[in-house]
Amino acid sequence: MDGLKSILIDQKEEMEERFRRERIIKREVEEKLISEIESDVAKVVMGVRRAGKSVMCYDLLRDREFLYVNFDDERLDGIRVGDLNELVKAYVSIHGKEFHLALLDEPQRVRGWELFVNRLLRAGKSVFVTGSSAKLLSKELATHLTGRHLDYLLFPFSFREFLEFRGVKSDEEFVLSTKGKGILLKQLSEFMKTGGIPQALKIHNWQGFLRGLYEDIITKDVVLRYNIKYVQTFRMISKFLMKNHSKYVSFNSIRKAFGVRTIHTVRDYANYLESAFLLFFVKKYSFSLKEVENVPKKVYCVDTGILTSLFPSPELGRLMENVVGIELFRRKSYQNRNPEVYYFRDYQGKEVDFVLKEGSRISQLIQVTYASGRDEIEKRELRSLLKASNQLHCKDLLVLTWDYGGEETLKNRRINFIPLWKWLVR
Repeated sequence: MDGLKSILIDQKEEMEERFRRERIIKREVEEKLISEIESDVAKVVMGVRRAGKSVMCYDLLRDREFLYVNFDDERLDGIRVGDLNELVKAYVSIHGKEFHLALLDEPQRVRGWELFVNRLLRAGKSVFVTGSSAKLLSKELATHLTGRHLDYLLFPFSFREFLEFRGVKSDEEFVLSTKGKGILLKQLSEFMKTGGIPQALKIHNWQGFLRGLYEDIITKDVVLRYNIKYVQTFRMISKFLMKNHSKYVSFNSIRKAFGVRTIHTVRDYANYLESAFLLFFVKKYSFSLKEVENVPKKVYCVDTGILTSLFPSPELGRLMENVVGIELFRRKSYQNRNPEVYYFRDYQGKEVDFVLKEGSRISQLIQVTYASGRDEIEKRELRSLLKASNQLHCKDLLVLTWDYGGEETLKNRRINFIPLWKWLVR
């Protein structure tokens, strides 16, 4: 009992010290969580390691009395689900009363943890859970908490959060000024280079930190969790997918290139990396379900800082597209709108980077180009956009540029050109 009491006290003191020492940024997804604090369902916050899940949830509950347990603590290694009630007793012994709220950080390290959460819910407690494995959490929650949990996905800092962290304005008056535009362009360059992992932005050697984070994700969140047999092959495939961000990847081609026996193994590897929230895959939009599943997918990394730490000289156009892809997934998770994200490519090779589908209709087509002027935008990109517009019956056409804005009509279709920095701060 005394040992558990010490752990609970130490963990809370460590977190409070962090809040005293560091500037904590309010996260955009918090608005969705605030309204659910007192609800009788488990609030499950998932996301890549070091995205700030624990800090965000702790900040939400900080002004209240709550049980906080971080299971990613070597002192809790080997604890069993039957022992978790001792944590409840330890809390009561420390505070002299029961708790109503609980924050359980990475509880999936304990086999059967969902049974403990279920019991807390039955006792009328409000429970927050954080985790960095979508596959494990969803499997366990579906078994014992069906209908009694809400899932939230936390990404690394958005550009808006990055600007707030840097103390840079992003209000309309500042954005419209010449000085503000120059500052925002410079900050966007930094954001694309360093990414949005909060801890990485606080240290000088952010590249080394992010390379270590990548290794932790690969080793702890994939290799060990899924008992990967051919570790070296898996590592090479992971690096290949990272290096080919914003490109088409074929699982069958990867199978052949790396000597993997079946395409199912490659598909499993990709699913594991996606479950660890490191990579996101975008399917081709097609009226044929078979084609959607079998043609190459496009791959995006959750954080451009991880990319540039591994591959120091990236192509800026592809890095821009990666930023847009992750922002679309972020907005899908944070906002009430829930569009499906695809890419478009016809048999002639005409491509559109992103197709947004809401319900049965295509709501927007987005092309991304590293262009600072209208003359730098290639005609083929606009031809592809217009062709997709006709085929998919979509009139909302957007071209995201580096620093060109405007509007024009081509073949009876209006195209909006918006600088990436301006789109990101909307």
